Amino acid sequence: MIRFLTAGESHGESLVGIIDGIPANLYLDTDYINKELKRRQMGFGRSARMQIESDEVNILSGVSKNFTTGSPITISIKNRGTNIELVEVTKPRPGHGDLVGALKYNQKGGRNILERASARETAMRVALGSICKLLLKEFNINIYSHVINIGGVNSNIDYYNGLEIKELIGVDQSSIRVIDKCSEEKMINKIQESKEDGDTLGGIIEIIASNIPIGLGSHANWDTKLDGRLAAACISIQGIKGIEFGLGGIAASTLGSKFHDEILYDDNRYKRRTNNAGGIEAGISNGEDIVIRATMKPIPTLKRPLETVDMLTKEKTIAQFERSDTCAVPSASIVAESMVAYILADELIKKFGGDSLEEIKINYNNYLKYLESR
Repeated sequence: MIRFLTAGESHGESLVGIIDGIPANLYLDTDYINKELKRRQMGFGRSARMQIESDEVNILSGVSKNFTTGSPITISIKNRGTNIELVEVTKPRPGHGDLVGALKYNQKGGRNILERASARETAMRVALGSICKLLLKEFNINIYSHVINIGGVNSNIDYYNGLEIKELIGVDQSSIRVIDKCSEEKMINKIQESKEDGDTLGGIIEIIASNIPIGLGSHANWDTKLDGRLAAACISIQGIKGIEFGLGGIAASTLGSKFHDEILYDDNRYKRRTNNAGGIEAGISNGEDIVIRATMKPIPTLKRPLETVDMLTKEKTIAQFERSDTCAVPSASIVAESMVAYILADELIKKFGGDSLEEIKINYNNYLKYLESR
C-alpha cells in the first residue's frame, strides 16, 4: 500500500511530506516534479503570491542516485513570500474553516486553522502525487485534466463532446487550461470582471486517466470500491464540493437502455461501445478511460467581504481579508491529477504487488496475458 502524510502551514517555513510504499528502483525525476509544481502555480486569476513562490522539492530520504530505495520518501518545499504580518482572524470568512476550526480546537481566532486549511498545502500533494505519476508512467498509465467550466461559462469541448486525448497534452498553453478557445476568452473575461468586482469564481474540471487495466478496486467492501476512493481523494481538495464519474450527472434522467455501455470483444480484449460509466463498474475499473468531473466552489476570501460576526464582541461585522486568488480552478485541476494518481498507484501496488519496480512489472505483464486468455 502507498500512503502519504503532509505537514506545514501556509506561512510557515516549509511544507514537508512523506510517502511510503513506492517500490525500489523507480527513477525519481526531480525536474519532472518541479515542473508539476510550476503547473500548479499557473492560471489566470491567481494571486500575487504565485509571482513570489518558486516551488522546488528537496529530497531528504528514500532516494539514492536518483532511484527510489523502497524506503519512505521525505520531501520538503520551502515557503517563500511569508514575510507578511500575521494577525489573528476574529472576523471569520463565510465558506472558510475560520470559525468552525476555532471553535473545534478552542482557539481565540482562525489564524491557526486557516494556516493549515489553506490550499498552500496542495503544493506538497502535487509533489508526492508526481511520484505516483512517475510510477504509473512505467505502466503507460497517464493522467490528464482540463477546465470545462468557470463561473457558469461552459467549454464546448469535453470528453463526451469532441475531445481527443492528444489535445490534453498541450492544454497548459492555455492560461486557464481550456481547450475550446472561444470559451477560454469568455472565461477570462468572466474572471477579470469578478476580480474588478472584488468577487471570486468556481468551476468544473475534468480528469481523465488512460490505459487503465481491468481489475483495479473491488466490489467486496464499501471502502475498497475504486470510485469511492477516487471520490474521497478528490473531494478532500480544498474547495471541491461535488464529484461525478462519466456522465453520472445525467443518469437520473436517462433510460438504462441509453445510458449503460454495451460490451464488445475485439483484438483479444473486452471493450465498451461507449464510456458513460466513466471507466468504473461495481467499484472496479473496466478497462476504459476513467473520467471524473470535480466541481469547485468560489474562493471564500472576498475583497468585498460578506457579513459575519466578530468572535470577540459577537457583533455584526464584515469578514477579514487575506491575500487570495480570484479563481483557482486551473490550479485545482493539477492537484486533482495528483490525487487521482495517488489512488491509482496505490491500487496498482495492491493488485500487482512487489517490492521492486521490476517485480511489479512481471506481475503486471502476467496479468495482461491472463486477461487475453479469458
